[in-house]
Amino acid sequence: MLIVGILLQLGVEDEGMSMTAPEGLFVLEGRPTAQVIADQLREQIVQGVFRPGQQLNESVLSGQLRTSRGPLREALQRLAQEGLLVSHRNRGVFVLELSTDDIKEIYAVREAVESAAANILLDAGQEQIKDTCQVLKKIIKDMAKQVARSDWQAIARLDMEFHTAFVAGAGNTRLIRIYKTLAAESRMCILNLEVSYPRVDVLVQEHQTLLDLLEAGDTAGLLSAIKRHMQKAVEDLTASAQNKEITA
Repeated sequence: MLIVGILLQLGVEDEGMSMTAPEGLFVLEGRPTAQVIADQLREQIVQGVFRPGQQLNESVLSGQLRTSRGPLREALQRLAQEGLLVSHRNRGVFVLELSTDDIKEIYAVREAVESAAANILLDAGQEQIKDTCQVLKKIIKDMAKQVARSDWQAIARLDMEFHTAFVAGAGNTRLIRIYKTLAAESRMCILNLEVSYPRVDVLVQEHQTLLDLLEAGDTAGLLSAIKRHMQKAVEDLTASAQNKEITA
């Protein structure tokens, strides 16, 4: 199935301080390539292991990864190109710090990409829609279990898995590539701002609504629901960011 194949291809200190991390944090699976390193670091960033503004020390990382500086430096450059890291001349590489303006931009682009994916998917035919819906149904089922457990890390992961699978369903590799970075940034917003989903009681229902509209082939309704979903997320995240600034 197309959707499954695409998803398989897709496979989260204060500024100036050197990075330290638990021993054995990374596993390169015998493939110490720049892409594998970038994938491992990206996941640790979005999970909050490396905090916003924290410096990543090449020497420490290369020792933990048991790899040379070459592929590590290439991996860091890739993450900088994605926008997850920021390189300061003569100072080093730091994890991106997200402002309220960044949050608004991320979700505006997500709305545009998901709306484009919705249009492509709905024009693709029933078989492709059905395949995508099967994947989305499983994610919603898993999300409901984690909501009951109040596992915010798992909820954030499944939230983005749902939207990534939705975009992947369109089968457009460039949209998928763009969305990979947006998904990582969104998880950073949710986890690093310590958002505990203030609307958790309606979280599963919101995603179920998106699924139902896709399954029904309701283009206008789906596009409207995507817009509302993104607007609500921005409201929640910016409110949390402002509260964090006030209490800091």
